[in-house]
Amino acid sequence: MGFGDLKTPAGLKVLNEFLADKSYVEGYVPSQADIAVFDALSGTPSANLCHALRWYNHIKSYQKEKGSLPGVKKPLSQYGPAGVEDTTAAAADEDDDDIDLFGSDEEEDEQTKKIKEERLAAYNAKKAKKPALIAKSSILLDVKPWDDETDMAKLEECVRSIQLDGLVWGQSKLLPVGYGIKKLQIACVVEDDKVGTDQLEELITAFEDYVQSMDVAAFNKI
Repeated sequence: MGFGDLKTPAGLKVLNEFLADKSYVEGYVPSQADIAVFDALSGTPSANLCHALRWYNHIKSYQKEKGSLPGVKKPLSQYGPAGVEDTTAAAADEDDDDIDLFGSDEEEDEQTKKIKEERLAAYNAKKAKKPALIAKSSILLDVKPWDDETDMAKLEECVRSIQLDGLVWGQSKLLPVGYGIKKLQIACVVEDDKVGTDQLEELITAFEDYVQSMDVAAFNKI
């Protein structure tokens, strides 16, 4: 289990593939698992690693409050897909014989299990109190590239890589804007209390190698 060395292209590739269908390293909210992996990176992932880049920019916005995020930070090797060798350097010197590594891991596992159970119970209680009718909106977004040489297929792939609870992507098409440049017009449906246009704009424009700007072309309550 693990991502390997996240300071190498191979490790970043594993992270990018792992996040292809996930918003976070663990669960459905930012946690200490995301902070542990974030801190292991040497910098911002390149634009071609769109899933890792989307996740990195999102977790970066939580740096001021990272200490208050839920969960217990575990060794990096305990996160990520199975079957990947952990090649990162050891976090402590071998001379620290007085540290009970196995005991602390067991304690952290128990704490993590307890926190997950509490979060699940809180989520189920909150879900039970919600009204049957959920307010939703249909949004049409115009995403503009920098120039006519921008890879529009890659741009759309980056946009669709954004996965949020309460967000469903719909159909898309390319529309000319002049001088051989085309924009991506893409539809989505959002749950109003979970996803907002400001949040979508922040995440989409984070792909700055491809995206120049994003505008809301249409907004309708469902």
